[in-house]
Amino acid sequence: MLVYQDLLSGDELLSDSFPYKEIENGALWEVEGKWVVKGAVDVDIGANPSAEGGEEDEGVDDQTVKVVDIVDTFRLQEQPPFDKKQFIAWIKKYIKLLTAKLEPEKQDEFKKSIEGATKYLLSKIKDLQFFVGESMHDDGSLVFAYYKDGAVDPTFLYLGHGLKEIKC
Repeated sequence: MLVYQDLLSGDELLSDSFPYKEIENGALWEVEGKWVVKGAVDVDIGANPSAEGGEEDEGVDDQTVKVVDIVDTFRLQEQPPFDKKQFIAWIKKYIKLLTAKLEPEKQDEFKKSIEGATKYLLSKIKDLQFFVGESMHDDGSLVFAYYKDGAVDPTFLYLGHGLKEIKC
């Protein structure tokens, strides 16, 4: 299994269980999330509660909750939305921090592709949800989510150069 870790914070943000598609010259990874029900599972053990003196409601009061699989799996923490000015300030800081961590050949690739990715994200800024990794590290990568036209499940966007592949 492959896990993708944030180069800046070390948080696990994605795995190969969630296939991605590269967009914006590989600067962004697009991943489809899904709403799933987490919690109680109804198991039929073949017993007849009425014949055994039991009531239908008897037993454990299990709670179910709907979660987005990626958010739940990687314990992503939602952040308040950014406006364009806040986003530009964040991306400038991110570019500076990440460039220092990249190999020289990756730095050039990153610098060439990040402008297109930034424009793409800015075009969707009002529709984006913002997430950080479990550690909520101030300087870590952001993960972005939005709903495509008519979609019931969110689409996530990752800054691909900011992820490090780890084999588990």
